Amino acid sequence: MKTVSVLAAALLVTTSIGATAETLRWARAGDALTLDPHAQNEGPTSALAHQIMESLIIRDHSGEMVPTLATEWAPSESNPNIWVFKLREGVTFHDGADFTSEDVVFSLNRAMTEDSDYKELLASVKEVRAAGDYTVEIETNGPNPIMPNNLTNLFIMDKGWAEANNAVKVQDYEGGEDTFAAKNANGTGPYKLVSREPDVRTVLALNESYWGKDDFPMDVTEIIYTPIQNAATRVAALLSGEVDFIQDVPVQDLERVASTDGLDVRTAPQNRVIFFGMNMGDEDLANDDVEGKNPFADVRVRKAMNLAINREAIQQVVMRGQSFPAGMIAPPFVNGWNEEMDGASRTDIEEAKRLLAEAGYPDGFSIQLDCPNDRYINDEGICQAAVGMFGQIGVTVNLDAKPKAQHFPLLSNYETDFYMLGWGVPTYDSEYIFNFLVHGRDEKYGSWNAVRYNNPDLNAKIQSLASNTDLEARNADINAIWQVVQDEALYIPIHHQVLNWGMKEGVGTDVDSNDSPKFKYFTLN
Repeated sequence: MKTVSVLAAALLVTTSIGATAETLRWARAGDALTLDPHAQNEGPTSALAHQIMESLIIRDHSGEMVPTLATEWAPSESNPNIWVFKLREGVTFHDGADFTSEDVVFSLNRAMTEDSDYKELLASVKEVRAAGDYTVEIETNGPNPIMPNNLTNLFIMDKGWAEANNAVKVQDYEGGEDTFAAKNANGTGPYKLVSREPDVRTVLALNESYWGKDDFPMDVTEIIYTPIQNAATRVAALLSGEVDFIQDVPVQDLERVASTDGLDVRTAPQNRVIFFGMNMGDEDLANDDVEGKNPFADVRVRKAMNLAINREAIQQVVMRGQSFPAGMIAPPFVNGWNEEMDGASRTDIEEAKRLLAEAGYPDGFSIQLDCPNDRYINDEGICQAAVGMFGQIGVTVNLDAKPKAQHFPLLSNYETDFYMLGWGVPTYDSEYIFNFLVHGRDEKYGSWNAVRYNNPDLNAKIQSLASNTDLEARNADINAIWQVVQDEALYIPIHHQVLNWGMKEGVGTDVDSNDSPKFKYFTLN
């Protein structure tokens, strides 16, 4: 208790007198869901983890893959099914334990277990093994041309620490489990966890033993992270100097922040698409007024819902121009993105009504839309606008908006029939989208496929991408899979997000298209 009290007092002093030049006070709309590095594949969760923990490879702010805990990697010369990773020597965890290959083997095996939200990234893996203290081999079922791309958010834990703290098993986040790893962390990253109050404040301090302390600016020596859900409060904190950096400047406040002396707004397209999903797999829906059948099971209804959305109106009115209308759920950054598909969305109220009538719903129906209110830019506002648009075709939508911590388990537990989701693609390849959102849900795939779509033939084609080294043929298969996704209207794409980071002028950083700032790169002037 004495230690906690001293820490709290120190934080109060820091807040009251203003942060030093080395402290960065960081805010965004929502907090990390957990500190367990394999429990939730979710943007803010990964962004916090990247400060404390490390993967073998990361993407820097330009999107390039760069060495981290691995210094080099290449396919084995003797077996094309094996990738060989040479590990960085002399690295220690925050508690002083040495980093070795056994930690990598342990972590990747942990990330392949049932409760892991990252298992799709390793679905093609046959075995992970140590070939010496600083060499790891990943053997896949057939040659996997993009295995390194899949590792940029797969964080490495200390095996000994996990065993000592009963943290070998991944936290069952959707099941409401609380674990030691959900609240504590021991990584190799540039910052150590000092304190954590979920949804209130997390404090990180510089790791003085960090292997890269001479390779990066490391100007930030303390991070005070405060989630501020309310947009006006978040902006007020930046304007008043209470925080130095916010990741999500509300679109309605961009000009105000940019025109304020001492503040800066930096903008970049984001590697993320916002869309709606519809439960097409169940025989009957729990949250509609149609008895005994599922309207979304009919592709004509799904296409009608797609035609009801006026993306240009959302872009101009809700997003104040800070979005790009989408016709597919792949960002332009991604291998497999198709300009023609992405430009194919249109609004046609009369055609939508015709399709509904043809499907047997001339008077429409009612349905509940589940929406987060603290995850994406203007997420609840987009949903509110969509409610009116669906009403124009006779579909009455009842909006239920809630924080992401309550929203995401609805998808994982199949407790939603109609929902908003956003998807970024850290691998920059369509296989990532297919593995999580299109493949039928099983022990390895489809953990975010809440639309209940399951096509065995398409599943097989998706799985084959992991071992297809003929890149021209692989890209043809990717395009064919996208064609099915589009023809079946599996999702309703809304738009590609635009990032607006707000900060004090003295904060030096490029905007990361993955919206995952890595503070070891930041400079403070």
